[in-house]
Amino acid sequence: MRPLGIAILLSQSLLLACLGGSDRRTLAGLRDVEPDLAEVRVEHGIDEAIGGYSRFLEEAPESTLTPEAMRRLADLKLEKQFGVTGGGDLRELPAPATAERASAGEADSRAVLALGSGSPGGERSVGSEQDLEARIAEEGAIAPSQESFDLELPGGGSTESAGPLEAIALYDQILETYPGYPHNDQVLYQKARAYDELGRNGEAIAVTERLVAEYPGSRHIDEVQFRRAEYFFTRKKYLDAENAYAAIVAMGSQSDYYELALYKLGWTLYKQMLLEESLEQYITLLDYKVSIGYDFDQTEDEADERRIADTYRVISLCFSDLGGAEAVESYFTTNGQRGYENRVYRHLGEFYLEKLRYNDAASIYKAFVSLYPFHRDSPHFGMRVVEIYAAGDFPILVLESKKEFAASYGLQSDYWRHFDVQESPEVLEYLKRNLGDLANHYHALYQSTEHLEDKPAYFEEGARWYRAYLASFPTDPDTPGIHYQLADLLLEHEEFGPAAGEYEHTAYRYPEHERAADAGYAAIFAHREHLKRVTAQQVE
Repeated sequence: MRPLGIAILLSQSLLLACLGGSDRRTLAGLRDVEPDLAEVRVEHGIDEAIGGYSRFLEEAPESTLTPEAMRRLADLKLEKQFGVTGGGDLRELPAPATAERASAGEADSRAVLALGSGSPGGERSVGSEQDLEARIAEEGAIAPSQESFDLELPGGGSTESAGPLEAIALYDQILETYPGYPHNDQVLYQKARAYDELGRNGEAIAVTERLVAEYPGSRHIDEVQFRRAEYFFTRKKYLDAENAYAAIVAMGSQSDYYELALYKLGWTLYKQMLLEESLEQYITLLDYKVSIGYDFDQTEDEADERRIADTYRVISLCFSDLGGAEAVESYFTTNGQRGYENRVYRHLGEFYLEKLRYNDAASIYKAFVSLYPFHRDSPHFGMRVVEIYAAGDFPILVLESKKEFAASYGLQSDYWRHFDVQESPEVLEYLKRNLGDLANHYHALYQSTEHLEDKPAYFEEGARWYRAYLASFPTDPDTPGIHYQLADLLLEHEEFGPAAGEYEHTAYRYPEHERAADAGYAAIFAHREHLKRVTAQQVE
């Protein structure tokens, strides 16, 4: 039998010594004995401890210690039946109920105040709102007891409720007989847990209502409120759940349940379509994480990471219903900027993309770039806009967004006055590909169009982006090839003199490369064509 750390009244030992010794002292002498309430380890099991408290209550005269002994005896009866101790220590929440059980309404059986330990349920991919709701329901949900206590005894008796009912009777006796007992809040707390273990959830909640009303300063109050909230939450009584969660939030971060209460309160409000109020809770939660130095890029704590991801998810749901990009901008303008604002925009953009709302997704990223053109994430958001339009198969918008990116983040742009170019290699690589794509695109249009009136515009655009590439990446290994293509465009447009100059630059002003010889021959040809034109003009 496992050892139990409980408080034992040594009056029990003194009583036995008096009855069996030669001194033959009377029970009245116990009034002069000061009991020792120190914590000791009981090696002979819970039954001996129950017997000791029972004998003390039967044989010792009533005193201020009587309700304490009664309470501890009742606690031991609960522990013997269910393994629930009444030491009053705040315990870790038990393993959450599975999403299937919560969604089926089974999470309410036998568990309003059950204690235990565990970790959140398994990861689910971010998907539908049903998946999100299931994950949120799991957070802090109380798992029902997995044991059965329905053992029939000879003569029709049952062990199912004897211990807890005896405990409840003792708790009631304490409450009725000793209304001034300083630990009556703990008595109510244990009484509620006894009812809960019996599956009498309504009576358990009624006891917690009394505890909350009569002992608002109890050290158990936040735990009781949280478990009340969970009781209402699993039954979709969102207004009652809201009040209980809000009571914990009002206590502030000194409560161990503060963060989880914020999280669940936000969803409770969302389920009532109180979108602004829901946003307030989730933004407060993110503010709190910032205040304690939370690393939003951490990946070690999967449960915390998942909770934060789902927090952003609900924020996205709220902002989507409130108007999208304009709602986000309005919120932070009114309530103050946040360092994690970029993450809010990114999650909302990806939320829209999951729903194939390509224009809405791109508009979110573009709105952030417009508001914060010199933010470190702005080039990445610009890149994402291109990818979103490409995913939606909008070639014209892809082209326009590529041009916007090149104009905003070319190496001569204002953005690079705020950042070291060498610290953003991924942006530089994307810029290089982007400039090359734009130049090649317009060059190809120039070559393929049959409409002569379009050729000048295509020529100008192609030359513009070739030159932007050369100015941005003069020493890149790919630059001689790009320079050769610029010279080709000039030659095709019959600008023979400038073409000859670009071919010569390509042939002789770069380190050795594979197009050098071709560029040299092309320069000679371009010069000859230029001379023909000059000679013809002179003849005329």
